[in-house]
Amino acid sequence: MDRVEISELARRLGEEAEAVCRHYLSNGRRQGRYWLVGDVNNSAGSSLYVRLTGPGSGKGRRGKWTDAANGEHGDLLDLIRLNRRHADWRETLDEVRDFLRLPRPAVSNREPRRETGVDADRDAVGAAQRLFRMGRPLAGTPVAAYLAGRGLGHALGSAALRYHPRCYHRLKDGTTVQHPALLAAVTDLGGAVTGVARTWLTRDGSGKADVADPRRALGHLLGHGVRFAGAVPGVLVAGEGLETVLSVRRTLPAIPAVAALSANHLAALLFPSGLRRLYVARDADPEGLRAYETLRGRAEAAGVPEVRELVPLADDFNADLMRLGPRGLALHLAPQLTEADAITHLRVEGDAADVAA
Repeated sequence: MDRVEISELARRLGEEAEAVCRHYLSNGRRQGRYWLVGDVNNSAGSSLYVRLTGPGSGKGRRGKWTDAANGEHGDLLDLIRLNRRHADWRETLDEVRDFLRLPRPAVSNREPRRETGVDADRDAVGAAQRLFRMGRPLAGTPVAAYLAGRGLGHALGSAALRYHPRCYHRLKDGTTVQHPALLAAVTDLGGAVTGVARTWLTRDGSGKADVADPRRALGHLLGHGVRFAGAVPGVLVAGEGLETVLSVRRTLPAIPAVAALSANHLAALLFPSGLRRLYVARDADPEGLRAYETLRGRAEAAGVPEVRELVPLADDFNADLMRLGPRGLALHLAPQLTEADAITHLRVEGDAADVAA
């Protein structure tokens, strides 16, 4: 087989990127424009990400993958060879030919198949914007009950968060159910909505809905995040999950903050101009550490003068908030901040205030 034919097979696999991932990386999940999984062997996790949309060739093409844990990368031909542990490339090519003859499965949980990856991206962003516009204020809703139960009642007035009373959730068998949902707007540095994160909840907001994947994101996420404004210029708190960032914000309300929604997206976060100090509120796991190290390296290369990690006592900062209370969390964070930020911006409140929030 010549190089032209190999390139054609790789191109065709790219066109079927989500179908390839569902077949070979079934323990993963779609998040925005990417398929996330632990590694090429289909382990659980999210350090490996496959681009599902984009052009058919060139920079950013669909089907390209990277494993943030070890730096491996390639196209879907490489992924299938590693996944199947083929010693001979001919085995991989035979495997690919067989796969491409299979009936095509449903490619997307949300959107019909499009002519190009560019069109798919545009449709996903538009769908995210429409969904967020449908959202309602949080007060008196199951979202308000959910946030209060996580010690995050201070977030009810945030412009980035809304409530949807009956948000569709598509199950693996293709059927749909409706649950109340917390909507969080993902925005770029200019404030334009590029995506939306959905957290499906129980009817009373006592917890997440009883579905296999109660969190999903739609739209263009890479480099962007859920943003919370602050009054302190040049300083930013960046973290993985929404609840993590809101928990840190409970004690640092004046400092702008952004939730990237995953460790991989945290590592790829874009920096605002004029940034002079970056706090990275990471989770206490290997993926969180790798995300911090990657983001720190990128920030230093971009000329950000100071990067500091914020490390929780438990798995994440919301677990710390629930365990320690707002005062205990503030005291835990204090030595991890600069002295000036700890003195000027750290809010140390009594636990009774948490009940009233």
